Order: sequence, then structure tokens, then C-alpha cells
Amino acid sequence: MKRFYLPLVIAALVVTFWVSPDAQEIAAGVAIFLFGMLMLEDGFKSFGGGTLERLLERTTDSVPRALSFGIVATTLLQSSSLVSIVTISFLSAGLITLVGGVGIIFGANIGTTTGAWLVAGLGLKVDIAAYAMPMIAISIVLVFQKSKVARGIGYALGGLGFLFLGIHYMKEGFDAFKDEIDLTRFALSGLLGLAVYSLIGTAATVVMQSSHATMVLILTALAAGQISYDNALALAIGANIGTTITAMIGAIGANYQGKRLALAHLIFNLVTAGVALVLIDPLRQSVDWISDLVGIAATDFTMKLAVFHTIFNVLGVVLMLPFLSRLIAFLERRIVEPVPDISLPRYLNEAVDEFPQTLEVALRKEVLHLYDNAAELILHGLNLHRDEVYAAEDVGALVRKCRKPLDLDLTEGYDRRVKTLYSGIVEYTTRAGDKRTPPDIAERIYALRDVSAEIVRAVKAVKHLRKNVLRYTVRPQGATTELYDELRTQIARIAVEIRKLDRAAPEDRSTLWLEQERARIEEDALSTSRRVDALIRKGVLTPAAATSFMNDSGYAFSAMRAMIEAARSYYVERDRAVAEVESLLSLDEDELAEAMTTPREVPIASRADDRVTEQS
Repeated sequence: MKRFYLPLVIAALVVTFWVSPDAQEIAAGVAIFLFGMLMLEDGFKSFGGGTLERLLERTTDSVPRALSFGIVATTLLQSSSLVSIVTISFLSAGLITLVGGVGIIFGANIGTTTGAWLVAGLGLKVDIAAYAMPMIAISIVLVFQKSKVARGIGYALGGLGFLFLGIHYMKEGFDAFKDEIDLTRFALSGLLGLAVYSLIGTAATVVMQSSHATMVLILTALAAGQISYDNALALAIGANIGTTITAMIGAIGANYQGKRLALAHLIFNLVTAGVALVLIDPLRQSVDWISDLVGIAATDFTMKLAVFHTIFNVLGVVLMLPFLSRLIAFLERRIVEPVPDISLPRYLNEAVDEFPQTLEVALRKEVLHLYDNAAELILHGLNLHRDEVYAAEDVGALVRKCRKPLDLDLTEGYDRRVKTLYSGIVEYTTRAGDKRTPPDIAERIYALRDVSAEIVRAVKAVKHLRKNVLRYTVRPQGATTELYDELRTQIARIAVEIRKLDRAAPEDRSTLWLEQERARIEEDALSTSRRVDALIRKGVLTPAAATSFMNDSGYAFSAMRAMIEAARSYYVERDRAVAEVESLLSLDEDELAEAMTTPREVPIASRADDRVTEQS
């Protein structure tokens, strides 16, 4: 279908231009209008600085607030498609609930009616081209400025200017077109007219990917007398159905939640359109009554169309809200949450890639997913069960009890559960770098990539360590086994403390323990060789076992450093005041050296040495 879509559209335009040169002005008006919408969206993305996203995240905790947000956002942006895409992106990233997302979609449908009012009340009654030209000229000056704010204002101003200019050309095109071809000859009345023109409105919106552009086209054609009022009503209903195509396309790359929202959008618009078609006569009478009430002339069909567009969209929301809980239940049954595959990225998809804010949140969740996989592999690689380690009151005692080797192919587990996730994270951070991502968000995104690299480094280190863990810890072999048990204990204890950090409330987290642990690891790493030499001299450690341990302790300390560095970067408190205090209290390299001279628990090899002495 996609292969033939573009050639068919271009061929249809060429034929139309050949049949009627005046149609070129209408087509140019539509193109300029759509270009203006794109510029307006770019202005929002450049100038908004995440404002819409932050508001969306905070105003979806209740249905009324989500509904209000959808109305206001669509009114300001004049693009229900953009609001739908943002909502799908945030829902896919887990920042808002499905109920909140559906509420926004309901509100966006009401908000899109304001465009019809602006066009019918202003665009067709005022020479807006006179305002469009200065707006476009000023916008170009602003777009070429270095200031991000100035560029954002320039894009937004230019977008509005092109919107006005597109409306002007559509209006002029239909005025000229009616002298050549009278489209009212193709008017259809009754049920046939409703059905045919609803389908035409749907098809036009699918092609232009904008119900707003379709409504402007309908209004300008109606103002020029090229379509009848009854057929215009049917076209407006069809445009409402066609606008769901944008949400459906946006949900293709989304997760199951994004697909649920797209289905909700389709159901809502189909129900709304169905009710409007069934109640077309009562609705038309309501439009006449409201028009008389507010002083709209009986022959002002463009304003009456705007009234109709508002009435049937509001009616759809009123009818659907009481059934919202049932709709959510249906969506959850129809699109079931898939059983998570721990070997595949869970949060990274094309929908969250649309906006830097959602990409950052999704990356944080994916990095945590990566660490969960890695922590299990690390502990299993040490012949320790993760759940038992997390539940143990005395990790050292548990480690000394765990002698049974676990059936584990660590290389296969790394390739399947760590490498694939890390590749996905690297790919998405690269995409973020290719976009116009705000510097502060880009910095945090690249920091998350570095965290994932540290996690991978820890797993790789344990891969090297596993061979001799199996060799020396499955059955007791004196001092050698005790040395390896101490390494296993230290790695397990770090995993436990990282889990505590994850479970703590953000305001209660502190990285100070991690700094102290970093100092302890560096001291142990520096003193290992000296302590192993002492054990060799006492004859309780063979040179072969000592060599293996020296190599493996290097891998173990590398894993510990990587785990701690990853935790420091991931759980660092974002609040500046807390971050400043912790930066003052955290240890720099000189302070690490000083901490190493402070009396504390005896290092691992010394403890093994003492046990051997006592046994002697």
C-alpha cells in the first residue's frame, strides 16, 4: 500500500492541475497551510523547552484535568495530531496512565474545534494575507538568530503566518474555481450524501494527515459556495474519523500502552461520528437554535458549521465519559500486556524516541532493567542466588554456605541478557545526539550510557572470575577458598547496598556509602599483593593458587569499581542543594588515600591470614 500511495497522490494532483489550472491555487493553499503547521510544531519543540511535556506529566492525575489539558493544548497548538503523538510518547515511557492519556485524547477532540471557529469567524471575513506577509518576514529574521528562544518564536510566528497565507490561497482558489467548475453539481442529499461525503472527508484527512487542514478546506469551499451545507456537515464528520490515522501511525512503534491509546482514539471518533450521523437532523436543529441564540445569521453557513463541529465533538465526550472505566477494561483485554522478555529492550521504542524528555525517562528505566539482568548474572556467576543474597541478614555466612555450583552459561547469558540491552541503549543515545536535544538533557542521556557501560564492564569481569570460583569454592580448600569467599562476599554486599539505594525514596538516598566503599576497595586492591606474599611465606597458599587469586582479585575489584561507579552516577541526587552537600562530602583522590590510612575492618586477605594462624 505504501509503495503505491505517493505515486497515486502525485498523479492525482498532476491530472487535477491539467484539468483545471485554478486547482493549483487551492492545492498550494493546502500545502502552505500544512507547512505552517509543521513550522508551528517546530517552534513548539524549539521554544517550548519541554513545557508541554512537564504540564502533561503533572496534569493527568485526574480525568477532568487530563480533559482540560487536551482542550487547552490543542487550542494553543492548533494540532490535535501533535498532542496525540506527545501523549502516546509519554504513555509509552510510563510517565502517564492510560486513563490520563484517554482523557487527553477526549479533550483534544474538543480543542480541535477552536480552529474551525478561528477560520470561520476571522480567516474568511478578514484579509488575513495582509497580516501573514509581515509575520513571515519577521519570522525569517528571528529564525536565523543564535538564541534558541528567538528561533522558537520565529518558527511559531512563521507557522502562524503560513497558516494565514494558506487559508487565503484556499479561499482565493475556490473563488476562482467556481467560475470554471461548479462542484455543487455533485451534491448529494439524504443518507447517500451523508455516507459518500463522510468517506470523502475521511479520505482527505488521511491524505493530508490533518483534520484541521481538512476543516479549513471544507470551510473555504463552503464559503465559496462550492459545496452544500448538508454535504459540509458530512465532510466534517468524516474528517473526525480520518484524524485517528495519525494516532494509529504514531502507535506503530509504540509499546502496548501506546497501541491501547490509539485504539481508544479510534473507538471514540467512530462512536462520535456514528452518533452524529444517526442524530444528524436533531443536531442540525440544535445548530439552528444555538445560531439564533448567539446572533449567527441563518445564511452564515461557515459559522454554523463551526457550531456543528463543536456540538458533536462535545456530545461524543459527554456520551463516552460515563463508560470510561469500561473502555479502559476493554482496551486492557483487547491489547494484553505482553510477557516481558528480559533479553529485549523493554522501554525503548520509536514512540518515546519522539521527544528528548521521554527518551531520558525511558533510558533510565532501561538502564535499571539492564542492571537487574546484570546483577542476577553477577551473583549467579559467583554461585549465589540473588533472592537469597537480598534476603540474607549475614551475607558472609550465606556465601560460606553456598558451595553448590549453579548451572549457568555466563557467556550465553551475557550475550542474550546484557549485550542486546546495551546495544539498544547505545543506539538510542546515538539517536538523541543526532537530534536537537537540549544540552542538559543530552548530558544526562550520555551519562546514562556511561552507567550502562560500567554495568557491562562488571559482568565481563565476573565472566573472567567464574572459572576459578568454580574451581576453589565448590569444596573447601583452606586459605584459597576463604580468599575467594571474601571476594564473593564483598561483591554480594555491594549488590545488596545498591538494591537498598534503589528501594529508598529519592530524598533519602545518599551516595556517601558508595564513596566509603570506593575507598575500601582501593585499599584492598593496593594491599592484596603484600598479603598474598605473606600467605605464601607461611606455606598455606601455593604459588599457583596465589597467581590465580591475584589475577582474579583484579577482575573482582574491577567489577566492584564498575558497580559502584554505575550506582554513583545513576542514583546521584538531582536536587542541586543535596548534590552540592554530597559533592562537598564525597571523596576526591587525595581523600581516598587519606581514608585508606584510617583504622577500619581488616582487609580480606589479612582476615584469611588470621584464620590460618589460628588454625595453626
